[in-house]
Amino acid sequence: MKKVVWGVLSTAKIGWEKVIPAMFKSAHCELRAMASRDLARGRAWADKLGIPVAYGSYEALLADPEIEAIYNPLPNHEHVPLTLAAARAGKHVLCEKPVALNANEAAQLREVADKVHIMEAFMVRFHPQWLTVRERVQSGALGEVRSIHSYFSYFNRDAGNIRNMADIGGGALYDIGCYPIVTARFLFGCEPQRVIALVDRDAQFQTDRMVSGLLDFGGGRRLDFTVSTQTVPYQRVQVCGTEKRLEVEIPFNAPLGGSTKLHTDDGRRLDGGSTSTEVVPECDMYTLEIDAFSRAVRGEIALPYGVEDAIANMRVIDALFASEKTGAWVTV
Repeated sequence: MKKVVWGVLSTAKIGWEKVIPAMFKSAHCELRAMASRDLARGRAWADKLGIPVAYGSYEALLADPEIEAIYNPLPNHEHVPLTLAAARAGKHVLCEKPVALNANEAAQLREVADKVHIMEAFMVRFHPQWLTVRERVQSGALGEVRSIHSYFSYFNRDAGNIRNMADIGGGALYDIGCYPIVTARFLFGCEPQRVIALVDRDAQFQTDRMVSGLLDFGGGRRLDFTVSTQTVPYQRVQVCGTEKRLEVEIPFNAPLGGSTKLHTDDGRRLDGGSTSTEVVPECDMYTLEIDAFSRAVRGEIALPYGVEDAIANMRVIDALFASEKTGAWVTV
């Protein structure tokens, strides 16, 4: 397969720390250019990372005829505007999560969805550990799965960090709450019918610093989750069926190039003595994501997740924020 020529919008940390190194490891990606609104900064980062071309504006990158695909790791409020601009320039777009600030904004991407590929960058859906968990759920190996419980947290009180800026899409639900939602949809293979949320907001930042949500998927199936930007760093997912429980040890920030573990317990002993552990071989889930998107661009595979999937995830987030205001169940 001829490699897809990529460009990166901005010098965002998620890009240079995780995604760009993954791009260089991909057999299907040629990373050609990086753009920054400050040419000197863009050139410095491009040189540091080994990217051939640097641009001093996003528009210049989008005008480059050699660029076929764009990675958009900009702050949340710039996801839709720049993704639309890239798509209108004929570029395919892998956009960081959340794809928008609400479902209506995300729906603007329908305008270009039939012209280029657009995918929300939930790398977890490409990790073998999650593919294994989904296979166990769908095969009935856990019995009938009734409950998924997720916890995801970190501590960040930096006023200069975009995660603590409410007006540009900061807060726990946008930043990390989207992960329990998307993985529950991934495992159940359907959309929640209604949700209810309890939200605690930071008095200074006005961001949601802790969110607990309950999602009703119907048929006795549910997700309950808590995410926080101001508690001790921790993450776990428990998938509970009528016969067995499966624990995902590092569900969302799986170590790049490191193995992960899945723990299965049939409940015979409450001290963990009936638990068996499975090691999932090392991988880079970002590289797997880039590979899949690049292959879709070349027509080798169908696009794994498109605009409608991204809109569906935003509808759930919208409903949880609506529940915060009403204190009641909200239909998705």
